[in-house]
Amino acid sequence: MSTSHLPRDKKDRSVRARKHDLYKAKGKLLEPSVCRECNAVYHKGRWTWAPVPAKSHALVCPACERIRDGAPSGVLLLTGEFVASHRDEILGLARNEEARVKAEHPLARIIKIEDQPEGVVITTTDPHLARRIGEALHHAHHGTFTCRYEENEDLLRANWQS
Repeated sequence: MSTSHLPRDKKDRSVRARKHDLYKAKGKLLEPSVCRECNAVYHKGRWTWAPVPAKSHALVCPACERIRDGAPSGVLLLTGEFVASHRDEILGLARNEEARVKAEHPLARIIKIEDQPEGVVITTTDPHLARRIGEALHHAHHGTFTCRYEENEDLLRANWQS
């Protein structure tokens, strides 16, 4: 749904940061830079999957830092009988969505997929990825999809229930 017709204060802000993200660089990074863990390249102000340039600066990208620290920016909870009976299919869809998004946005990755008593929890390095996975599940299998941005955290919480 387009929100361009709504007044600025009425637009959807569910994935906009409400406070400073501790994993974003405080200043401009040296260019070119390459992540020593995943080989993502920072060039012209953005992260890409490009060949590693000669004489690049080595660092750890924000996604690898979040994975290392176990600090998600998105949490998606999957619940319902359909989830239990079609777990592999649902997780395949989640992995496919991650691959599609990650190809263009190297910092968007799944951190962990974990079975918990309330359902399957997928944590991501990027709030948009958690939302995109939830939307893809909703599109493919219907159910109920909701998401909200936590006011006091740099975190999107989303739920998909079948």
